[in-house]
Amino acid sequence: MILEMQIPSPGESISEVEIAQWLVADGEYVEKDQIIAEIDSDKATLELPAEQAGSITLKADEGDVVQVGQVVCHIDTSAESNSKDKPSKNEKAPQEKAEVEIEVDNSKSDLLSPAARKIADEKNINVNEIKGTGKGGRITKQDILLGKPAMGNATNSNRAGNRSKLSMLRRKVAERLVSVKNETAMLTTFNEVDMSAIFELRKKYKEKFKAKHGVNLGFMSFFTLASVRALQEFPAVNSMIDGSEMISYNYCDISIAVSGPKGLMVPVIRSAEELKFKGVELEVKRLAERARDGQITVDEMTGGTFTISNGGVFGSMLSTPIINPPQSAILGMHNIVERPIAVNGKVEIRPVMYLALSYDHRIIDGRESVGFLVHIKEALENPTEILMNNKIEKALELS
Repeated sequence: MILEMQIPSPGESISEVEIAQWLVADGEYVEKDQIIAEIDSDKATLELPAEQAGSITLKADEGDVVQVGQVVCHIDTSAESNSKDKPSKNEKAPQEKAEVEIEVDNSKSDLLSPAARKIADEKNINVNEIKGTGKGGRITKQDILLGKPAMGNATNSNRAGNRSKLSMLRRKVAERLVSVKNETAMLTTFNEVDMSAIFELRKKYKEKFKAKHGVNLGFMSFFTLASVRALQEFPAVNSMIDGSEMISYNYCDISIAVSGPKGLMVPVIRSAEELKFKGVELEVKRLAERARDGQITVDEMTGGTFTISNGGVFGSMLSTPIINPPQSAILGMHNIVERPIAVNGKVEIRPVMYLALSYDHRIIDGRESVGFLVHIKEALENPTEILMNNKIEKALELS
């Protein structure tokens, strides 16, 4: 029996995908539920499992864009397993070394002036890549000097490049980023936060928190809860433009930027306003692990109302994050560095983080953007009072 395998729908709004990689070879015997391919949509990379065991015949090539529901392979379920089948594409076949040799065009040699020939010989310059400007295309001394690389050896056989096609996900990300720059009035405002109070809380309670809940007390819970408080105070930041209308939300679905194997993923913490520190940390851990393991779904990355991006984990001191459309604002976290600051008229060394809020000026005014960031700063510098209502153990669900 021949089974026709079709591309399943990865999500409601997705009509086509790209065959990113076949993980099996044409004619290979596959087992039921074996992952036979990776497919890229404009939102995520998904795995395609074999629906039955049998011998597979591929009907699409890597890089092909195919419609949802299109047949991409056949599985002959009557075939029997054969240990001599072709190795899968995950197994690397031995490769022979290829030698690179640059051939010199003899007709070029006839066009060289004596001075140009002397310099070319001395400097080992490949004249095939130089266009002559003299009469009849003659290559002059000046042509050689202008065409000669300033440093290094242009004929070195190790000077190679690699051309590869961008995945559908990366192409979509690029398209969206360019559209944000072109279609929004994006501005960025900055502030700084003294992280001393959060450092003290984490130092005192992180072990007890982890023992109780099985997860670390990280920075993301503080920033998420501070953002929820600010979004409720400045609803325009928790809004987006739809044509000539502005849609505002009475809930806070916080997107968090996570670096995954296929690039940046932005899974969503749903209804963050209903969560406490424990709930946020557990959800951040769950979503980050799913993104890094390539298991994140389209639904888990869709529908956020505000984004938090932490470039500090990569060492970034300061940046202007780009809005995640169709949202209207994004908060950028950065690295924490000990810096001298004025405290009650005295200079003290404190752990300081720079914050950035990029926002769409079409619906968010300067007063709102600055006020929003000040609210974030106040909550982070006074977490016990503002985020925990002076009841630390209750807020951390330790008692």
